[in-house]
Amino acid sequence: MTVVNLNKFRKAKARADEKAQANQNAAKFGRTKAQKKLEEAQAEKACRDLDGKERE
Repeated sequence: MTVVNLNKFRKAKARADEKAQANQNAAKFGRTKAQKKLEEAQAEKACRDLDGKERE
């Protein structure tokens, strides 16, 4: 029979869970500065295009 240190097991599981959560957050929220700037420019262009097609 093998003896298992439950504290080490519990802490290792907690670290693995935190790492998984961090990876999910990085995929969901993590964007580079260039990506943010590109999305902002695309949104501004979309607004300008929409305003340009407006009828009076």
